[in-house]
Parts: sequence; structure tokens; C-alpha cells
Amino acid sequence: MSANLTTLAYSLATILFILALRGLSSPMTARRGNLFGMIGMVVAIATTLAQPNVLSFGLILAGIALGGAIGTVVALKIKMTALPQLVAAFHSLVGLAAVCVAVAAFNNPGAYHILNELGAIKTQSRIEMGLGVAIGAITFTGSVVAFGKLQGLITGKPLVFAGQHVINLLIGIAIIGGMVWFTITPDPMVFAVIVILSLLIGFMLILPIGGADMPVVISMLNSYSGWAA
Repeated sequence: MSANLTTLAYSLATILFILALRGLSSPMTARRGNLFGMIGMVVAIATTLAQPNVLSFGLILAGIALGGAIGTVVALKIKMTALPQLVAAFHSLVGLAAVCVAVAAFNNPGAYHILNELGAIKTQSRIEMGLGVAIGAITFTGSVVAFGKLQGLITGKPLVFAGQHVINLLIGIAIIGGMVWFTITPDPMVFAVIVILSLLIGFMLILPIGGADMPVVISMLNSYSGWAA
């Protein structure tokens, strides 16, 4: 599969994922949203398998079988009343996957065809990495907290302390500054700092929100996971 066709296919999958999340925001469109998500994942997996540099089809298919089996068992056993926390848990994995993809692309950019003529990572790819890893990390830890609150593993009471908003603001500024710095100079240490701070801000943003508002938070995190993808 050519590079242009691959990009088109992955873009189509991303659009379908975003449409899936939009559909899941309402009971009236939830089935259509699930269908979009299923089609998007099929397109993404098929595109990956069609790449000439795939080293092990067996390992990929084993991963698909394992993940599919776990997802099927969980979905069949979960009660309808526990679906909000199930969605939160699943979308935490979407955020984690986005972080893993960004880290893999940073460590082996040649495999992702994102090197310029000078052998450096393309500027637009650095921007994508910074955004992907930041949004993905926030989605991961934020969804973990949402799951914990809905499941009763974490108190549903808002956890607040003095100066919380100032700290969040400083962390947010540091993340944005780190992404700008990373775009100019792809320093591994800066990349690691972006990941750590983004994981931290995910906790900090959701912990102060009460358990009764978690469904709204999950809708917000759903959109985050779509953008991370």
C-alpha cells in the first residue's frame, strides 16, 4: 500500500472514530456510533496489516484475538447500570494507546516515514506527537479517575485544596511550553516531561469533580480520546 493511500485510510479511520464517539453521546444514535467505531477499527487494522514492513502477522493476530476475547467477555458480563464506568475504562485504553503510538513513533520515526531530507523528524510530525501524547495521557489518567469514582473505588466527593487552579494553570502552561520546545528541538527529556505532566494534569482535572457529574466528564473524555486517535 502506498504512503498516500495509507494516510487516506488512517484519516478515514480517525474520522469514523470521532463519528463513533459523537454517536455514543446519545441513546438515539448509540448503535450507529458503535457501527462507525467498528468500521473504523477494521479500516485501521486492515491498513496496518497491508504495510510492507509488518514483521509478524502472527503476533498482530494474536493480539487481536486476545483483546477481542477480553472485550467480548467484559461486554457480555457487564450490567447495563455499569456501562458508564465501562466506557470510561475502555477510553482510558484509547488514551494509553495514543501515548504508546507517539512514543513508538518518536523512538523509531523511520518506520513511520516521518523523517525529512536531513534525517530529522518532520516539524508537523513533532506537533502531532506532542498533541497526541498530551491529549492521550490526559485521557488515560482522567478516565481512570472517572472509572474509579463511578465504581466506588475513589470517593465521589470533590477533592479540592487551596491553590489547585493555580497549580493546574502552571502545569498547563508547562505542557504547552514543552510542546513548543519539542516542536523546535525534539529533545527526549522534553518529550518525557510532556508525558509526565499530562498524566498528572489528567488526575488534577477530574479529582475535583463530584461523582454525580462523571457522566458529563466521560462525554468530555470521549471527545478527548477521539482527538488523541
